[in-house]
Amino acid sequence: MSFIPSSIPLDRLFIFIMAGGSGERFWPLSRTRTPKHLLQLLGEKTLLEQTLRRFEGIVPPERIFVLTNSAQRETTLEAIPFHPQQNIIAEPAKRDTAPAAALATALALRQHPEALVALFPADAMIHDIETFRSQIMEAVAMAARNSALLTFSIKPSYPATGFGYLYLGEKISTNNKEKTFFRHVAKFVEKPPLPKAQQFFISGHHGWNGGMFLWQATSFLTECERQQPALASFIKALAETPTPEEFIHQNFPTLPKISIDYAIMEQAKQVVAAIAEFDWDDVGSWTSLPKHLGIDAQGNTVRSSANSIIIHEAINNVVVSEGKMIALCGVQDLIIVQTGDSILICHRDAVEKIKQLPLPDNLK
Repeated sequence: MSFIPSSIPLDRLFIFIMAGGSGERFWPLSRTRTPKHLLQLLGEKTLLEQTLRRFEGIVPPERIFVLTNSAQRETTLEAIPFHPQQNIIAEPAKRDTAPAAALATALALRQHPEALVALFPADAMIHDIETFRSQIMEAVAMAARNSALLTFSIKPSYPATGFGYLYLGEKISTNNKEKTFFRHVAKFVEKPPLPKAQQFFISGHHGWNGGMFLWQATSFLTECERQQPALASFIKALAETPTPEEFIHQNFPTLPKISIDYAIMEQAKQVVAAIAEFDWDDVGSWTSLPKHLGIDAQGNTVRSSANSIIIHEAINNVVVSEGKMIALCGVQDLIIVQTGDSILICHRDAVEKIKQLPLPDNLK
């Protein structure tokens, strides 16, 4: 591990990994109990474990929490048996990211009155871990000396219509010789249509909203008091209660079901973006696999534990087999996934519609 300057207050940093998603876009491999972040999609480790490993050495495991839900807690425990079990928190109801952020902030305040809270999704892929860790350090230092809510802006690599955007304002000058550029966030922008996304891509003033956040717990609480009183009341009560598990079970399901962007970030008084220099991919659908697993001479991406895929005069396909033989001949632009009980055949252009499949309950 590289040298960490003493000026970075890591002793009050608490990291929370949001791992409660349903992973519907990766059916039939992903299911309710084993969503995307619990799959070994891109290697021998699950996306959740890879996310956890990125923070090794920054803070001890006792200050890294995984926020999942009651349906996934057991499979989460199985996926990361090396992590402290008491730090795997099962939300008793699905309430979206704003209540998750409130839960994280309250749990941090229970342990430190000047806590710094970092929230990261469990299902993003980042290869350049050294740059990621370096920028986390600089972002922690910025958050510690600034009451603004901090997020990360991802440099767009194409005009995406599936991401929200950050409209970036003026640069923030820093006294330290930091690698990270910080800019004020002028506006949060919803997922745009393609013409607007193309404008954002070439403007140089927009970044993807990667859903990664960092703030002083008290700053987030102040914003909740101003914008979402129910979240503020929850944070203050949970921070003080002697029976946190019982309190969460009884009160978390009553919180409004709303995203952190809608609830807090879009109208926050001050938001700062760290411009990410590391690679980032949210691995949003089956078509994300070629970027990480590679392609053959015909543009096909295959993943099989038993070398059970045969391809002849087929191009630009993604094929995943859990053991049964799959033979492709004369087809193109398909997604084919075989599991023990299901087979998916889907055109590449229709991957976003997989989550709309009318599946029976036993296959969800």
